[in-house]
Amino acid sequence: MLFVLILAGALWGIGAMVGAPKSQRLVMMGVLFAGVLAVQLILPDGHPLRESTGGSPALWLILGGFLVIAAGYGRLVQMLKRRAVRDEPEAAKPVAGSFSETELERYARHIVLRELGGPGQKRLKQARVLVIGAGGLGAPALQYLAAAGVGTIGVIDDDVVENANLQRQVIHRDADIGMPKVFSAEAAMKAQNPAIEVRPYHRRLEEGIAADLFADYDVILEGSDNFETRYLANRVAVAQGKPLISGALSQWEGQLSVFHPKAGGPCYQCIFPEAPAPGLAPSCAEAGVVGPLPGVVGSMMAVETVKQITGAGQVLRGEMLIYDALYGENRKIALKKRADCPICGASDVA
Repeated sequence: MLFVLILAGALWGIGAMVGAPKSQRLVMMGVLFAGVLAVQLILPDGHPLRESTGGSPALWLILGGFLVIAAGYGRLVQMLKRRAVRDEPEAAKPVAGSFSETELERYARHIVLRELGGPGQKRLKQARVLVIGAGGLGAPALQYLAAAGVGTIGVIDDDVVENANLQRQVIHRDADIGMPKVFSAEAAMKAQNPAIEVRPYHRRLEEGIAADLFADYDVILEGSDNFETRYLANRVAVAQGKPLISGALSQWEGQLSVFHPKAGGPCYQCIFPEAPAPGLAPSCAEAGVVGPLPGVVGSMMAVETVKQITGAGQVLRGEMLIYDALYGENRKIALKKRADCPICGASDVA
């Protein structure tokens, strides 16, 4: 019997080497099997050829039975697969917005959260978030929004990466010095999560483009370093009814809030009616800032964004969170809408 199996293997291998189709090789195996079975059934007991091929037809009949069953099972499975593909309903086929196996594994820690789950993660994938500034606050916010699976992330900034940025703007690398920040951030975000769409805008946010730009997004994150941009972002966000998540830094202290008058909260200008006089609110370059602080506050802004998109928990609307890194303290202060606010007080946005 061993001789027959070796012969069968040799014939199969030779057929493969000469490029014979699988069907022809199977026919060769069938002819060999039929010949061996004929030898067992025709020749008398004790015949040398019969003994060299097993000595009994029973073993070959059993082997043939197993092969027939296996072949039949394989054919049945193929038929069922073809029928399943042919009869598959439209709802069972992949649709836009569904998750790949890689995404399901990546976001598993979100999906198991009771407050998020699959529906929350789907809302994140469908969301469009604009981040103003790819610096201290924008860097960690962009990284965590990308990692969290926010489907479309826009980032607008007219600056380039400088050596002095790298002490705190961790989305950029030494090799990125001289590159526009939006493109450096885009490369880092796509490396983190290739499944998202990143829209870089290498320019300053100005009055002429703000309305059209904001219209493409659901949530606005404001992490700029100047009051002109902050007031502009607030005006346009209020006019379009978009939530504005705003943060600020100074030395060892950071603050953030969600400004959304349409949902009943105040706007940024309710709390800060006028920009401070020059010198009263020095920039980070002038006053300094401890490196990890932007990471803390920027990550908090990303958390507020996730909550705003998914409806989880309670966002910082009507509240400001202040973090004192020097003494490790957090505190909240209540914020109220001003009836005389020129941006949201006179308009029916609540």
